[in-house]
Parts: sequence; structure tokens; C-alpha cells
Amino acid sequence: MFFRLLALLFFSIATRSLAQSAQATATPSIVYSVKNPAAIAQYRTNPPIVHGMVNQLLLGVTGQPNIAQAWRTLVSPEDKVGIKISAAGGELFTTHRDVVEAIVDGLAAAGIPRRSIIVWDRQLGGIEEAGFRRRAEGYQLLSIEPRDGYDAKATFSAPVMGKLIWGDLAYIPRRGESPLNSERENISNLSHFARLVSSQVTRIINVPVMSDHTAAGLAGCLYNVTLPNIDNWRRFTQYETLGAFGMAEIYADPVIRSKVVLNIMDGLVAAYAGGPESHPSYAVHEATLLASKDPVAIDALALRRIEQLRAEAKLPKIGARAAHVAMAGQMGLGNGDLARIEVRVLRP
Repeated sequence: MFFRLLALLFFSIATRSLAQSAQATATPSIVYSVKNPAAIAQYRTNPPIVHGMVNQLLLGVTGQPNIAQAWRTLVSPEDKVGIKISAAGGELFTTHRDVVEAIVDGLAAAGIPRRSIIVWDRQLGGIEEAGFRRRAEGYQLLSIEPRDGYDAKATFSAPVMGKLIWGDLAYIPRRGESPLNSERENISNLSHFARLVSSQVTRIINVPVMSDHTAAGLAGCLYNVTLPNIDNWRRFTQYETLGAFGMAEIYADPVIRSKVVLNIMDGLVAAYAGGPESHPSYAVHEATLLASKDPVAIDALALRRIEQLRAEAKLPKIGARAAHVAMAGQMGLGNGDLARIEVRVLRP
């Protein structure tokens, strides 16, 4: 209780400071959208169609005449490019392999060697069921190693405490611990970034799915590159607005924000309850991909759509659980106000 009250006090101070200094993004954001019902049927994608949809988005976002030039405006051959997917949904709700393959092919056309491309998530439990082949893709398919996969020098602190568990870098094992190691030492307000984002990649293509999140409200662009890339992350899903503020600040950290060059939301399937894990009863074939350099704008659009689907299913609104989207907009990380988002629909 003490730690929670302390965290709330710090949050109150930080929020007042934010209100005085931060401003929403002044320039309207552009989100490109392409929808093709033929892209997916019975949870099976049509590879050529999906590939074409991804390429359409790239040409739209960059304004370039061909795919190689489009990708060269975002990355260079010297970059180590990371593609951050969402793999929590197993066979049906993992970021679709065809979307990833289209991105990799485009990067290769721009001169990025496939071996210099890392596709990753915190865990890759259902990746093979989703069609990915660990030894045959040409690029690196990696997860974050427990404890050793986090960077002791790349840290993020926030005024909310979390209980450390096995796999967190600073966790102290209980069995055989010395009397000096108390229960309090397994509680911390510090998180460590994964080495993958702190030192292994120089550019990030963020490819989340269109899904709700049972704890964080929305498993969109902001979520996908923040909580899955740090340890001691559970604390940001426990206090709603307090956690939302922390999630937005994690994205604002240069370790993340300076490296994300493009967001492509995989909305071929939209999951509106129980996500991002697999719950086919609460999902629809949306057959849509969204792309923008503004993660907040994509998340705002995705949240609106998921709320519509929840209303149709007579489910309660997500509400404060997804407050990180509005909070990120208030911090100037993008546009969360739908009135300041221009959606450019591309015809397949």
C-alpha cells in the first residue's frame, strides 16, 4: 500500500508537469489504409494479395515510385533492421507471416541483407504454427532471453513499483538466498530494455496486430514496442492511468522512439476481446492493413474500431485500460484526436 500511495503521489506531480509543458502534435497525422476482402478467408491469407497491400502502403507513406526507393527513405544498407511482431496469438492471431515476408522482401530490394534483419517478440511460442520457419526464413527469428536478454545499462524508471519474477534482470532467487536478501529486494521501480532494442537493431519496423489487451486495453503500436521489450513490465498493466502514463513514457525514450521508422498494423483479423491471445469467438476478418509514421494515430483508429465491435457484441467499453493512447497524444508522441487524423484509403 505504501508503494502504491507513493507512486500515485509521483504520478500526480508528473501529470501536472505534463499538463503545463506538453502539447498535442500540431500537424494532422496521415494514416494509410488498404482493405481487400480477398486477402483472408477462414483465417488463411492470400500471399500475393497481402504482399501487394503492404507494397501499396509503403508507396503511399513514402510517396516514392517503387518499393526499393520507398524503403531507402526509411532505412539504409548499413542498418540492422528489427521487425517487432506480436506472437502472443499463436496460429491464428500472430502477426501474419505474409505481412512480414512482404516487408523483408522490400528491405532486401532496398539493399538490406536478409541476415541483417531480426524479427522478434518477447516469446515465440506459437510461431511455427503461424507459418514461420525458424531455419528457412533467411532473416533472424529471435525471442528475448530471460534475464540475460536485458541490458543492465539501458534502464527506465517510473513511480510505480513492480514485483520482480524469474526472468527479470534484477530478480533475486529465493532458494538458497542469504539473510541479507529480503522480499523487498524483489520489488523495484526500474525496468531494463531488451538488448535487442538497446544495441542489436538500429531501425525498427513496428508490426502489431489489431487487438484488445485484457490488461493494457489495446495491444496496438504503442504497446507492441514498449511492454514486450522491457522486464518488470507487469506493473504498467495494474494501475490503469498510472500504468498508461508509464507506457507512453517508455515509448518516448530514445531507445524506442528514435529507432521506430514505420508502423504497420496487421488488421487482417481484428480481435476485440481476450486478446492478444487466441479467442476466435471474439474476432472478425477485417482484411485491413494500416500504416503510418504516427503510432498514436493508428492506435486511436484501432481503438475506435475495437470499441465498435465490442458494442455490437454487447461488451463493455475498454475505457481507462487503454488510456495510454490519449496520454501519448498529450505528450506529443502523435495524434490521438480522431479529428486530427486523416485516413487515406488506398484501393486494391
